[in-house]
Amino acid sequence: MSLELLAPVEDIAVAHTTLLPDLSFGKSIKIHTKKLGLPDLDKVSIAIVAVAEGRNAVDNVGTGKGFEKIRKYLYQMFPGNWHHQVADLGNIPQGNEVEDTMFLLSEIVSTLIKKNITPIIIGGSQDLTYAHYKAYDRLEQTVNLVAVDSKFDLAELEDTINSRNYLHKIVVETPNNLFHFSNLGFQTFFNSQEEINLIDRLYFDAYRLGEIVNDITNVEPVLRDADMVSIDIGAIRMSDAPANHNASPNGINGEHICAIARYAGLSQKISSFGIYEYNDKYDQRDQTAHLIAQMVWYFIEGYNFRIDEYPFVSKKDYKKFMVLIENDTINFYKSNKSERWWMEIQYTNNNIDKSTLIPCTYKDYLTANNQVYPERWLKTFRKLS
Repeated sequence: MSLELLAPVEDIAVAHTTLLPDLSFGKSIKIHTKKLGLPDLDKVSIAIVAVAEGRNAVDNVGTGKGFEKIRKYLYQMFPGNWHHQVADLGNIPQGNEVEDTMFLLSEIVSTLIKKNITPIIIGGSQDLTYAHYKAYDRLEQTVNLVAVDSKFDLAELEDTINSRNYLHKIVVETPNNLFHFSNLGFQTFFNSQEEINLIDRLYFDAYRLGEIVNDITNVEPVLRDADMVSIDIGAIRMSDAPANHNASPNGINGEHICAIARYAGLSQKISSFGIYEYNDKYDQRDQTAHLIAQMVWYFIEGYNFRIDEYPFVSKKDYKKFMVLIENDTINFYKSNKSERWWMEIQYTNNNIDKSTLIPCTYKDYLTANNQVYPERWLKTFRKLS
């Protein structure tokens, strides 16, 4: 029922597809149009949904519009060697109240995930991440959330949720299904020391912009362990993505944000992907719309190259490395398929010995060999013990 409330793709975006080459993405994607209605979701693996809601955006009034510009650039691209069907289901219209829009977004995301369809959400203000997250309540699972943002969005809760305090609401809400939160690309001068300390006390992960710029591969294990991703366009530097009133001279560049999108697509655990805070009235020559289209393309590209390698099916597909640190032995596993790494954490909870595997990098293995506990290992061990 919830999918029937979606508005069709704008006529101007649909009309654009008639001029495209036969091999273009716009000719292979299933599109919700006024004429044809909602497409059949049989054999669809990925669904694009835009959200026309921006009333709770802080200092970015006007977001939640201009989706036809993004679609124009996306449709005219050419797909890669893809075997998964993609559908564009149109737009979630603005409800009478923000809560109405959020409720419908949660319903649609959970409905799609239950159908084994991965939604790509394009918004709209970033407080929609809360509705995006609440969709997992209906799935009865804990959530690892990754936010690409220059700010933590942990501001004190007011009467209403907004794009600056949505994470605070997620963290303090009970019952709480959030298992882990990771921020990618925060900039220290945009966050108070109290917020930075809180992230550390909760054993959450936060990666400064410089860490990402210096080595983008650092983010791959973080995304490999995520269930959902929320990207604030304001985290991208202004020269690459001007369509956000909070854009900053410093930020993630266009190449790196597309790499992040591809890593997210590659992660077999990620079941939803959101891009928020696009404000077309600040766009210059549709530059940000074009970049978002490329981000969506890279996510779909990564999705089509997912490798089924975790949980481990057969240990013959992995090489095991044992590293002794003090009185601990950390087992590392390297996939023969992708050459990606995992490390094992052995811990005691309620007097029961347990173990789990978390994604890591080759650098973590080298760190352990130098008799230093990898930061990822320490944080997860403290969280689980």
